[in-house]
Amino acid sequence: MEEPTGLMAPAPGGLQALDAESINCVLELLVEPLQAAVPQPTEVVLHDLQRIPDTVRAIAGVVTGRRIGDPPTDKLLERVAAGDLSHEIGYRSQLPDGRILQSSTIIYTDKDGRAAAALCLNTDVSAWVSLRAAMDRFVLGSESGPTQGHTSMAAQRTQTALAPANGSEYFPHSVEDLSGRLIEAAIAAVGVPAQKMRKEHKVEVVAELDRRGFFLIKQAAETAAAALGVTRFTIYNYLNEVNGTSDAGS
Repeated sequence: MEEPTGLMAPAPGGLQALDAESINCVLELLVEPLQAAVPQPTEVVLHDLQRIPDTVRAIAGVVTGRRIGDPPTDKLLERVAAGDLSHEIGYRSQLPDGRILQSSTIIYTDKDGRAAAALCLNTDVSAWVSLRAAMDRFVLGSESGPTQGHTSMAAQRTQTALAPANGSEYFPHSVEDLSGRLIEAAIAAVGVPAQKMRKEHKVEVVAELDRRGFFLIKQAAETAAAALGVTRFTIYNYLNEVNGTSDAGS
């Protein structure tokens, strides 16, 4: 997801008078020309936020390998669940194969103020990061003596450029992939292996999953139940407990 240059996407405020489907229809027409107009290699993705979890409605460019019908990223799902409809421009992520992305996400709301669509741009900037590292080595790598500190600083800057931001975005290719990632992250956040968890730990996992938007995914309760070794009705009880709607638990 990243910041467009040249051809620009419509301002989010310019489509607010439309319903969600109309907003998505307008943006869908712009995905391919926008991708062609921005620096390459770039991928432009339109997420229809009325179709969770199968949100990818249109995509142009090949960076993350996703296709139409794939789910949203973990970060986008979390933001929708939290009602965070702000835009995020020029943030950094890293793919499993080590490629570094600079991304932007623009969220569009419908006439009722609900999340309708997310227009996302992802540019692979790995080559530029590598070039910067090479330039640092060329300019400072052979220096010695009092200037060695500068070489060390250059290496540190290179490492910083290579490192993704904390909480790097995850680009799933299936609902199962997304669900597994969210459960893994929630269990890691609690810090207790699933097989050793007591009830309070499992409630913490459910609370973390709820915060991340996990329960917007189809059959989420069944998936969580299998991971935690409980029934789906127990998951519902935990959810009620987390949301303060019931004192029940099991």
